[in-house]
Amino acid sequence: MKRRNFIKKASITGMACAFPPLLPIGNIAEEYTFDELIGKADIDLYGEGINLRQAAYEAFVAMKKAANQNGFKIQMVSSFRDFYRQEGIWERKFMRFTEDDGMEPFDAIEKIIEYSTIPGTSRHHWGTDIDIIDGNVKTSGDVLVPEKFEAGGPFEAFKKWLDENSEKFGFYLVYTDEPKRRGFKYEPWHYSYAPISIPMLTAYRKINVIKMLQNEDFLGCEHFTSSFLRTYIQDNILDINQKLL
Repeated sequence: MKRRNFIKKASITGMACAFPPLLPIGNIAEEYTFDELIGKADIDLYGEGINLRQAAYEAFVAMKKAANQNGFKIQMVSSFRDFYRQEGIWERKFMRFTEDDGMEPFDAIEKIIEYSTIPGTSRHHWGTDIDIIDGNVKTSGDVLVPEKFEAGGPFEAFKKWLDENSEKFGFYLVYTDEPKRRGFKYEPWHYSYAPISIPMLTAYRKINVIKMLQNEDFLGCEHFTSSFLRTYIQDNILDINQKLL
């Protein structure tokens, strides 16, 4: 199992006092390896408890500081996840739905992909995507539910601030509440650092995802059909915020 490198640089933290200089979206001239794109490569990640690629980390720190000045404490719930961690999440859910809840395997898979990705297909593999909440707000239960970001919810004001400011720092909502959007359900907590994630998605689209998954061996993957995977790619990987394509 490959494990990513973690880099903590105080100089980077100290310099992020204003908006970071963002590269033009989609204009990062860098090649990404197959293993990078599916979460199996060693990559340099920055910031203790943040774990993002350097440019995304610098932008995140700047956004966090701006939010703090407006009374919000951006708290990272999840950022980089490698293939193997996503595999563990997937298998735990598959076992729970099939063994504890008695669901048929394909029904369990359909249930899982309401919010969770198939290992090797997660944007969290890239070191560009974040799940965030307002750490200043006390709330019980699962924090990553849409209702908590909507009118009357504990993160309502935070979500409004993000709607007005996140794109200034290069972070875009991935799974919007656009009525005609298919795939993963609305995730008001999931943002992506577009200057890197756009070219990574462009590179990812060149992967034969069906062949890649046919070479894996995790619980439930034997139930993937080519038809299911083609729909999954179109709906769950590509039917996202149009600004991230």
